[in-house]
Amino acid sequence: MLKSVVELFKRSNDEGQNQTFSVELATAALLSEVIRADNNTDEREKQAYREIVQRQFSLDQSTLESLLSEGEQTAEEAVDLVQFTQVINESCDNDKKKVILTSLWEIAYADNSLAPMEEHTIRRIADLLYIPHSQFIKTKLSVTDS
Repeated sequence: MLKSVVELFKRSNDEGQNQTFSVELATAALLSEVIRADNNTDEREKQAYREIVQRQFSLDQSTLESLLSEGEQTAEEAVDLVQFTQVINESCDNDKKKVILTSLWEIAYADNSLAPMEEHTIRRIADLLYIPHSQFIKTKLSVTDS
């Protein structure tokens, strides 16, 4: 059962050699990358991760748990961020990308501190999503002001 739920978030190309990801799994992996960026996982970041994924994708409990777990595992196994941002660039418009960027900042600030590596990771992701620097800053400020 769990395997079939995980397969919902993964899909393979015709040759089966290169794995691509769904937008949901790509987003969960990017969020997980921010959590892992400072090598200090806080329970508040984990809770924010859960809430953000639920809010963005409105999943039932078992699917949510599978996606969260798969997002963490996929991020740990990833060599780069391009495989995730490419999926988002192909599937999402600028408004959806801004929502993802806001979510990244929310994760980073969930523990009430911003580690330099968290900010660096978000900057790299924003660049790969073709988000202008001005939007990067505006989004950061919108999260810190709230």
